[in-house]
Amino acid sequence: MTKERLKELLKPIAEGLLGPQGTRRGPEPPHYTVRPVGMIVEDLCRIPEEDWAIYAFSREPLNGKFTDEQRRDLTRQALACGREYAEKLAAQYGMRDPEKLAKVLGVKVDFPDMPQSTERVLFAEFREPDKVHIYMDGVRKGRILLSEPGVPHALTGQLDIAKLLIGHELFHWVEEKYKKEIWTRTYKIELWAPRPLHNRSGVGVLGEIAAMAFTKTLNNLPYSPYVMDAFLVYGYSPEAASGLYEEMMEKAGRTPRLPEAPAPVALPDAEKEGGASR
Repeated sequence: MTKERLKELLKPIAEGLLGPQGTRRGPEPPHYTVRPVGMIVEDLCRIPEEDWAIYAFSREPLNGKFTDEQRRDLTRQALACGREYAEKLAAQYGMRDPEKLAKVLGVKVDFPDMPQSTERVLFAEFREPDKVHIYMDGVRKGRILLSEPGVPHALTGQLDIAKLLIGHELFHWVEEKYKKEIWTRTYKIELWAPRPLHNRSGVGVLGEIAAMAFTKTLNNLPYSPYVMDAFLVYGYSPEAASGLYEEMMEKAGRTPRLPEAPAPVALPDAEKEGGASR
């Protein structure tokens, strides 16, 4: 893939962990104020898992069928599902390392440089029945960013980018293996159909939300892996990542910072309990 082709694919950015990023598309590529990557991850790492609900559902084709309250409730259930299966497998096999766990489960993991298709930029993908591809071009770019100011403190020394991606994709294998019982597959939404017929559909984003909780649990991370959407995109386009940061912050009910703005100060627990708003 040439650099010129890659630049075209990043207008707007195509794929992250979850799928199409969709940073406010229009006739002309939007322009955003570029933030330091450390600022981006510092702010995004402060967002609790449940508060990613609106951002996550914005990528769901059935998003319009839900209220914000329903999105948050379903997000909580999906997070619980991901954690449950991570703990279950970790206990069953006595390990949490996603790469080792994949091997024990018979899931084949390889590390090609880039996907064969040039239609989209991917960091990782699961291909049925049992293959996970981790695309190392994006991983290498992310590893370089790990030394940028503010990044090591925000992402902590616990982060192994490749293993985080493996854990996410491994959950999709888990979903397929346990599809008759796992909540992310058994939950259905009733769509319109003439009586007495029924038209029930699964909700794909629930599997993505659960996959985030699954890999977060296995990798023992204190923040949502959704942070990686913006962080890994930054390696290709700081401007696209900054636009994604703005969208993520706004959908989580927060105000995006400008580069010169100070970081928000975390309130002491006692002050929070006193009813201070964020």
